Amino acid sequence: MSKATGTGTGARSSAPHGADSHDVIRVHGARENNLKDVSIEIPKRRLTVFTGVSGSGKSSLVFNTIAAESQRLINETYSSFVQGFMPTLARPEVDVLDGLTTVITVDQQRMGADPRSTVGTATDAHAMLRILFSRLGKPYIGPPSAYSFNTATVRASGGITVERGAAKTKTVKATYNRTGGMCTHCEGRGKVSDIDLSQLYDDSKSIAEGAFTIPGWKSDNVWTVGIYAESGFLDPNKPIRRYTKREMQDFLYREPTKVKVNGVNLTYEGLIPKIQKSFLSKDKEAMQPHIRAFVERAVTFTTCPECDGTRLSEGARSSKIKRISIADACAMEIRDLAEWVRGLGEPSVAPLLAALQQTLDSFVEIGLGYLALDRPAGSLSGGEAQRVKMIRHLGSALTDVTYVFDEPTIGLHPHDIQRMNDLLLRLRDKGNTVLVVEHKPEAIAIADHVVDLGPGAGTAGGTVCFEGTVEGLRAGGTITGRHLDDRATLKETVRKPSGSLEIRGATANNLRDVDVDIPLGALVVVTGVAGSGKSSLVHGSIPAGEQVVSVDQTPIRGSRRSNPATYTGLLDPIRKAFAKVNGVKPALFSANSEGACPTCNGAGVIYTDLAMMAGVATPCEDCEGKRFQAEVLEYRLGGRDISEVLAMSVSEAEEFFGAGEAHTPAAHKILDRLADVGLGYLTLGQPLTTLSGGERQRLKLATHMSEKGGVYVLDEPTTGLHLADVEHLLGLLDRLVDSGKSVIVIEHHQAVMAHADWIIDLGPGAGHDGGKVVFEGTPADLVAKRATLTGEHLAAYVGA
Repeated sequence: MSKATGTGTGARSSAPHGADSHDVIRVHGARENNLKDVSIEIPKRRLTVFTGVSGSGKSSLVFNTIAAESQRLINETYSSFVQGFMPTLARPEVDVLDGLTTVITVDQQRMGADPRSTVGTATDAHAMLRILFSRLGKPYIGPPSAYSFNTATVRASGGITVERGAAKTKTVKATYNRTGGMCTHCEGRGKVSDIDLSQLYDDSKSIAEGAFTIPGWKSDNVWTVGIYAESGFLDPNKPIRRYTKREMQDFLYREPTKVKVNGVNLTYEGLIPKIQKSFLSKDKEAMQPHIRAFVERAVTFTTCPECDGTRLSEGARSSKIKRISIADACAMEIRDLAEWVRGLGEPSVAPLLAALQQTLDSFVEIGLGYLALDRPAGSLSGGEAQRVKMIRHLGSALTDVTYVFDEPTIGLHPHDIQRMNDLLLRLRDKGNTVLVVEHKPEAIAIADHVVDLGPGAGTAGGTVCFEGTVEGLRAGGTITGRHLDDRATLKETVRKPSGSLEIRGATANNLRDVDVDIPLGALVVVTGVAGSGKSSLVHGSIPAGEQVVSVDQTPIRGSRRSNPATYTGLLDPIRKAFAKVNGVKPALFSANSEGACPTCNGAGVIYTDLAMMAGVATPCEDCEGKRFQAEVLEYRLGGRDISEVLAMSVSEAEEFFGAGEAHTPAAHKILDRLADVGLGYLTLGQPLTTLSGGERQRLKLATHMSEKGGVYVLDEPTTGLHLADVEHLLGLLDRLVDSGKSVIVIEHHQAVMAHADWIIDLGPGAGHDGGKVVFEGTPADLVAKRATLTGEHLAAYVGA
């Protein structure tokens, strides 16, 4: 009997279990953005790398299809009440998505630009430190909120009415206290501002004469200028310099007061608090360029004298553990803080110390030990922000999760890429599916499976060119396969500098009194491990007034109404050319102005809001998605209407506006620059929201190329660039230098280093181990000496 049972059990166990058959993520008929009916199978519990030129459809497949659908399905598991408070997600354009697991997306989006957000508050580290100090800090000053610079101290008392049953009411005296750690002088920002009033208004003029010089404050705007002119507190026709003491007080500092302007109830507020709320409470880096320029002119930020920049009240700073306050702890480099926490060994808070230790060790393990918890989150680069987001997942006990990474090697020195590879493999080996969009050969090399999209970008891409192993990719003949083993060679001759830019005694962030001469009239590459001080040297120390044009990694901001034509200013000469030929107003040729289709307001689609379900966008039936009124489309230039021009690619438009009736030199010049940076395939009217990260940075570079600066500073221009495009970028940098410009590039890519005329290498390590110039000279000298980490990796790259 037992023998028969054993045989039966054996037969059942040898048969494959139905649950084990779901070992792939199956995508069939994906059509998001430029994807052309893509169908693939992605193995689960493996590391799959997606490659292809910038704009080939990698992000559309991984983020906009697979990750988006997983998130949408998870959201649908909540009740309709909860879904009403969540962002609504539309189903991606795909026929079948099978075998999905929970997706955790770790992207390059910059972290919160709020000035109150720091590395500590953006992770769990600061919250745990606050609890630690509230338990062990001497003297005891209160609960965790007493150590928070985002919490103000509040005290209140008064009578409250308590109702108990019918006609049983009584007034009870109550007091309320909340102890916060916010510095009252700077309100927890660490900096105080001083405003130059001469930059806000011309005091020789009256308000009616247009005294205000603040961007966007036009005389016909009732919310800004109008409220001052019609408030009744001021004489709008009197020059500001002739205001009485009372009028000046009302003009600059009056508390918020309700007033009626042209029958509308508005709140009048003094100019200084109004400017502080509308400009100074926002992150400067996130502002539009002209607004940022105004703030830099009008406002000087200095360290708060009360809290010495720590953001904390005197009470919070006085409470210490082993002579260290929470302000001291947050100012330490995280690797030093980890050692300090390790030495506490207090049994009463053992679980808290273990959790804090794990978080801090994760920072060190991921290569961010050089950061401090009080570092503003908005100052992190895209690569640093991505790695900070990875921290909460490193110690996670979850398995069978799909992790999606967007170029995790961005901002990493070749020395650090191996560490990142180890982390990705560790996530995979825990039984997770890891999907990585990547361009670096070192990161592609560790893939179990490769999906190569292309063959080109934009409309020339969107198909799967190769699926298989890395060895198969090398032999496959695709653009990625052909360029995978590309290696740049050192220049035989380098340019002679035409002068030098002197930096003396640079001490920004971790720089140690650095003196360096940056050659002018040459291609200069500043390199070094992440956190060595490259950005501090270039962005923080180059003297003002040097006609510097800086192209950094701050993201382009724009709605789906923004496109390459509006962002670059290309649409202005196009509208004027249409208006001139047809004898009408230029505003007719703007889908955001008079020429807009009245049915869809120039959006081209009609949005139907379905409350907690995803809204539906349907093409406008009146304009058929063209965005313009029918009569506007009757006006032509060179045989094309405005919607047909916006549907052209940059390359087509370059030819169209280069000769014949449509010849428009101003438009042609902008199109030349777009083609120069390798964006010839973009359509002029393509929404900015559909562009990849690499495309956005090159669009920004094309825009800045028109500026008249003599020195160009580029921050990692190879971000988002395919191996085949790096060569194109090097040609562009050469053309910039040959035209008389000086180009300074912060870069980790060895091809750019090898192509440089001069290299400045910072290090030797990160944080307090860096901040020194460890090499200055030609790439050939750096390779010959091999005295630094960069030298060793560059020598290996060029095969020296």
